[in-house]
Amino acid sequence: MTGTRRGELTIHDDPAALSAGIRTLRRAGRPVALVPTMGALHAGHRALIRAARATPGASTVVSIYLNPLQFEFRHDLDRYPRRFDADLAVCREEGVELVFAPSVAAMSPSGSDTTVVPGALGTELEGASRPGHFIAVLTVVAKLFGIVGPDRAFFGEKDYQQLVLVQRMVQDLRMGVHVVGVPTVRDTDGLALSSRNVHLDGEARAAAVALSAALNAGAQAGVHGPDAVLAAASDVLAGQPAVALDYLALRDPQLGPAPQRGPARLLLAATVGATRLIDNVDLHLGVADVALDVNGRGGLRCSGRC
Repeated sequence: MTGTRRGELTIHDDPAALSAGIRTLRRAGRPVALVPTMGALHAGHRALIRAARATPGASTVVSIYLNPLQFEFRHDLDRYPRRFDADLAVCREEGVELVFAPSVAAMSPSGSDTTVVPGALGTELEGASRPGHFIAVLTVVAKLFGIVGPDRAFFGEKDYQQLVLVQRMVQDLRMGVHVVGVPTVRDTDGLALSSRNVHLDGEARAAAVALSAALNAGAQAGVHGPDAVLAAASDVLAGQPAVALDYLALRDPQLGPAPQRGPARLLLAATVGATRLIDNVDLHLGVADVALDVNGRGGLRCSGRC
């Protein structure tokens, strides 16, 4: 499949061939904007691609790689939706020039054993619930950066801890990539878009709205301080027995301890039915700073259709 063209889209599965193609672009003076994905592209990914394409003069590269090392359980990997042809259609519609869709063997050849180990933050929150998860994430992102050599890389804020850790890796290892966070895209009822949402049946889908509702309640309570934020969010979750909470945490924007006043980030993870979901929202503590939704009521800050 190396160098295959489908319409105006070029698809590579060989890292060396992709790198060679990008060197040609660089000789023409074009910067490179990368959107790393695991496929099953939805409106949230479209927002990432559009942000990448807004980079002046850039060539946009979308990677589609379902990294098996990021899944603690095989059944979770097997359940992950795979829609490669549909993903290519999304890329074509959004004006992507290059798609990199490598095999597992291409990304992790036999004998590969070098990994990127995050600092203490990698063992907290998602890292505590999914040991080793961020080693897998940072290692594959580092490989993608090495193969693609992007000037900019775009990540969604829904996976906020991942975004912070990638930014730290780039800074600590002097990778020279500008990592851009793109606001979470939400459905009309506030649920954050995720490839995992396809596994929610009607009852679970209705219950899952409690996650964004809890974050909304917490954000509205920010003016009253940290304890009020956590209490307000917890009250909403307690009213939805179908939601099994993993964690609810209030941190500063870099995921250190929460301040008493100023910018903060409220994060949660929960299982609804058989599907584990994560979400988060930015807020201000001790400051009346709540956005209005489309009906004029206080609501989550988000992009897309919320």
